[in-house]
Amino acid sequence: MVQGVIFDMDGLMFDTERLWDTLWEPTCREMGVEMPADVDAFLASGRGLAGQALADHIREYFPTVDPQKMLQTAWRLADELFAKGVPCKPGLFELLDVLEERGIPRIVASSSPRSMILQNLSTTGAGRYFAQVVCGADVEHSKPAPDIFLLAASRLGADIRRCLVLEDSLNGLRAARASGAVSVMVPDLRPYGPEVAPYVDYLKQDLSQVIDLLDRVE
Repeated sequence: MVQGVIFDMDGLMFDTERLWDTLWEPTCREMGVEMPADVDAFLASGRGLAGQALADHIREYFPTVDPQKMLQTAWRLADELFAKGVPCKPGLFELLDVLEERGIPRIVASSSPRSMILQNLSTTGAGRYFAQVVCGADVEHSKPAPDIFLLAASRLGADIRRCLVLEDSLNGLRAARASGAVSVMVPDLRPYGPEVAPYVDYLKQDLSQVIDLLDRVE
């Protein structure tokens, strides 16, 4: 039986990746810089990153900008937007209710700042299902390194090899595979395809379909 379920947040629990994508243009305006020539590549390759990896990503596309100042601007704009509430992904509460009924431990492991994780959990009502969260600042190496999922499993007191990691991004799925967890992709902006396939144990179209795995995964 599954010992724990580890949830990514953006694009997995909440439909926030699309909201994040709208924030980079006003961030650039405030910073006085142009958006990257290849906006799609900038957005797609940055999903799931945090810490130094995210700073390096921003520096690659904005070499004249202080990455931390840019991130602080983006996070401020995100806080203002997300405070109004964020939409939940299909099947989220159906899955959470089953996990609660069966007493299966669960935790959020997101690269986002802790304050943003807690805010989203609070405004959506999902916070009551989670006793713990792990954020990008809690680990030295962010996704695609496995650190955040290994820490999450440790916090649950679970064997990572018997945990489901629910993810939507390439960086998150690479981290899940590297951790030794059972990786479950629930696609959001990135579709399932050859690039992500090597990192995916199970593909589900929404979170309610994850319920089928709770007894099947050993």
